[in-house]
Amino acid sequence: MELKIVEISGRKDLKKFVQFGIDLYKDNEYYCPPLFLDELNTFDPSKNPAFEFSEAVFFLAYRGKKIVGRIAGIINHRANEVWNVKKVRFGWFDFVNDKEVSKQLLDAVADWGRAKGMEQLNGPVGFTDMDHQGLLLRGYEYLSPMAALYNYPYYVDHFEAYGLEKEADWIEVRCTVPDKVEDRILRIGELIKNKYKVKIEPVKSAKQVLTRFGYSFFDLINEAYAPLYNYSPLTKAQEKYYAEMYFPVLNYDFVTLITNEKDELVGLGVTMPNISKALRKAKGKLFPFGWYHLLKGIRAKKLETVDLLLIAVRPDYQEKGLTSLLFIDQIPQFIKYGVKYADVTAILETNHKNQNTWDIFEHEIYKRRRAYMKVI
Repeated sequence: MELKIVEISGRKDLKKFVQFGIDLYKDNEYYCPPLFLDELNTFDPSKNPAFEFSEAVFFLAYRGKKIVGRIAGIINHRANEVWNVKKVRFGWFDFVNDKEVSKQLLDAVADWGRAKGMEQLNGPVGFTDMDHQGLLLRGYEYLSPMAALYNYPYYVDHFEAYGLEKEADWIEVRCTVPDKVEDRILRIGELIKNKYKVKIEPVKSAKQVLTRFGYSFFDLINEAYAPLYNYSPLTKAQEKYYAEMYFPVLNYDFVTLITNEKDELVGLGVTMPNISKALRKAKGKLFPFGWYHLLKGIRAKKLETVDLLLIAVRPDYQEKGLTSLLFIDQIPQFIKYGVKYADVTAILETNHKNQNTWDIFEHEIYKRRRAYMKVI
């Protein structure tokens, strides 16, 4: 049956685009579906502020009336300007195990990008670093966290057959939570606080964070992440967007803020309960009963696994041991909630400073993922 690649637009077709990604993995026990509505809103220029500096195109692959693949093409003009490149990105790239499908979908994005003056094809990545990125190469037998891509092993062969080559790798680390914070670590923490005149700020609510610090929370992220792969600074509209999306659902027992003597925010750590099982039960839908599973997962008093989503330290405070303070604050909370494992979602393999952070834990590298590139 003939393969057709169809450019789509409009909410009706985008719903099919989102649903295909969920349906392809419906029998896979390690896949974590996205929240359907959040995913749909990501593709809506009226909802996603990344469209202020990005443009996108969406394709579905059909054999007859059956959808067999999908892909998004994205040009992030802001990131291209920051990094002085001409990249067209691809993301939300899923397909059945058929190389004709994967090739024609990639060709569609490459042709679109080339027509707009782009010179490199790059992915899988999203609009920004806040989206899922990196093809999973190792760790297929672990349940995927909410904040990471999952893919079948056959994807790797398709990428290589197309001529895509490694551009960046991330590792993911599983940390075993200790029974207590060692006295040695506590002493080091006190030395760091005294030497650099920093302190851990008590955090109880989103209102407290916004009242006290406003969006400087995100200014710190922009400063800390500026040198990292493909990063482009968050705009004020994006800061508001992500604050409204995430702040209300965070468990503030797992949020740590560090300030200096000028009351400036210089370090932060954000951990979330792993809600992958809840999302699987909800099948990506809030209604009719998905909200119950998600609320139960977010507000659980006993947790097996948490996801270390975000650690940021202001550049002039890096390599001064502030990450030790983050863990000194959070490990007692992990113990209180019965947490066995703290999973770190993605660390660039070249970010050696960050990799040394986990020496405070017994830990193992249990996943690896990759962003690819091809000259077009």
